[in-house]
Amino acid sequence: MWTTPDDATIAQILRETKTIAIVGVSANPDRPSHGVYRYLAEHSPYRIFLVNPTITELDGQTVYPSLAALPETPDLVDVFRRREELAGITHEAIDIGARTLWFQLDLVDVDAANTAAQAGLQVVMDRCTEIEFARLGSR
Repeated sequence: MWTTPDDATIAQILRETKTIAIVGVSANPDRPSHGVYRYLAEHSPYRIFLVNPTITELDGQTVYPSLAALPETPDLVDVFRRREELAGITHEAIDIGARTLWFQLDLVDVDAANTAAQAGLQVVMDRCTEIEFARLGSR
């Protein structure tokens, strides 16, 4: 069963992560997914993959239509999608072999978190990667 990770676990996840797929990234600079993408691209050591089936390019970087279309498996899947899409994204993250599934602020689906945890993924839910990286990323 999934349990909320403590700060030490989140810090460890952030330290061990090398690649992040941002699912639901937006080209609109007013959207939270765009801000998090920009912050992580500029301030973190992570290689970022962008996922959104409605756009093909953002800032000169390829945007992939799905997790399965990525050229490599990301360590962490960072999700900015509607709650009703979380179960499907969870199964995609499991299928591609991601290590961590991260649901952004206000995204809570305990069933999806349990499914991911049972498949061996670490799960962070209702947290922002930008905030947590700024707070814990250097620990």
